[in-house]
Amino acid sequence: MTDEDAAVTATLLTSAREALEMFHEVHVDDDGALSFRHGDVPCAVQAMRLAEGLTVLSLTCVVAWDLPDDRNLAVSAAERAGQGLFGTLGVVHTGRGMDVTLRYAFPAEGLKPEPLSTLLMLVVSTASQLRGELLASVEGGA
Repeated sequence: MTDEDAAVTATLLTSAREALEMFHEVHVDDDGALSFRHGDVPCAVQAMRLAEGLTVLSLTCVVAWDLPDDRNLAVSAAERAGQGLFGTLGVVHTGRGMDVTLRYAFPAEGLKPEPLSTLLMLVVSTASQLRGELLASVEGGA
């Protein structure tokens, strides 16, 4: 990463932090990444400069973890993923069950904090809604 890349990503992360602080307490990690919680959903934001004029933010939300490793639940999550406009769902099978994440990456260079906060909140709200649906499904017997 060049000094220019580092400066551009740092500026974008500062804008993202300002946007998120309108709604959340934000922690800045040692590597500059941002982390916060939206209700019970932990989230992280990173920035990458892919090319001059193309710097993206990547938002990852851990929707649920240690869910029963149930095929119907995984299919339900996959179907839900196809309905979303803001993010891609991932299902990871672990020794303790399934973990579900929601990821969204988008070009963000030049976005002001207000529209950036709106976009970020659309994603994290989707993650929280999905968490509620998945947990209700598990409690209801999927």
